[in-house]
Amino acid sequence: MGRKFDIHYLLDFLPKLLSYLHITLFIVAASILLGLVVGFIIALPRLYKIPVLQRASQVYVSFFRGTPILIQLFLIYYGLPELLKLVHIDVSRANVLVFVILAYALHSGAFISEAIRAAVNGVDRGQVEAAYAIGMSGYQAFTRIVLPQALAISIPILANLVIGNLKDTSLAFTLGAMEMTGKSQTLASATQHFIETYIALSLIYFVISTILERTFHYLERRLLRHEKQVAEPAVRYGKRRLWKRTLITRLEKGG
Repeated sequence: MGRKFDIHYLLDFLPKLLSYLHITLFIVAASILLGLVVGFIIALPRLYKIPVLQRASQVYVSFFRGTPILIQLFLIYYGLPELLKLVHIDVSRANVLVFVILAYALHSGAFISEAIRAAVNGVDRGQVEAAYAIGMSGYQAFTRIVLPQALAISIPILANLVIGNLKDTSLAFTLGAMEMTGKSQTLASATQHFIETYIALSLIYFVISTILERTFHYLERRLLRHEKQVAEPAVRYGKRRLWKRTLITRLEKGG
């Protein structure tokens, strides 16, 4: 049991935990950036239906989506050095953050690959064919037509993934990584003020998650602003047509 609640400890723990925020954000940023590369590579075989690689991609995605992130952390941290020893590569002295970031990147890559695949498939194929018809190359059609729309479609998924990654970094302390949750463990053990420690930690996570959520929402609106401008006149036109049809029907019934 901890000691009696004291708000002064809560206020004292906040700056101490914030001093480790940069490590948490570094893990999130590095794992997401690496995960984008992994996700893109994993998504390609399924987008282009490459027989053997497509199956391997499905197995990869199923494994990382179907197993707990904590187990993946242990497998990467304890298993990867043993595998690399077979080819005479010693990574036993590597910083623990390397294994943490790699584990989160591989985990994120599985979800990102699905987001990329869904976003690209969500773009109307007719637009790509029209781009080819006016003389665009495959690269131009992808960068000018498919990519902007795919980004807009994938932003909500990416936002959930980034925020989920932020919260999942709280498990990194199980490998000895000294990020915010790891620091909270030492503070709680040293002072026996567990409630104050975890309230302070939860407040920081909540504020950062809210900021990320608002940022991604703004990006989504920016990317979809052109579609909104096109959609609004179409909606107004549709409403006018519906009003006219309703009026004609009522006049016919009245007649």
